[in-house]
Amino acid sequence: MDLNYEEVPNIITGKDLDYLSDMFTWNYTAYKKAYNCIKKVEDEQLAKQIEKASDIFYENMQDIIEKLGGINE
Repeated sequence: MDLNYEEVPNIITGKDLDYLSDMFTWNYTAYKKAYNCIKKVEDEQLAKQIEKASDIFYENMQDIIEKLGGINE
């Protein structure tokens, strides 16, 4: 079955959702570990680098949430 779309449909398949879920989990785990590590590091430069990494993981999580339609509050 050959489907040709003039415009890409706005859908997320089950496989896509599984992958997005895995990506979110990876970034959330890395974010938590980095965030908790910042408090334990005595070297200020290293703590700043870990904080930057933590911010990147957080931004990645926000991007994934946005792709899924955001959060309804």
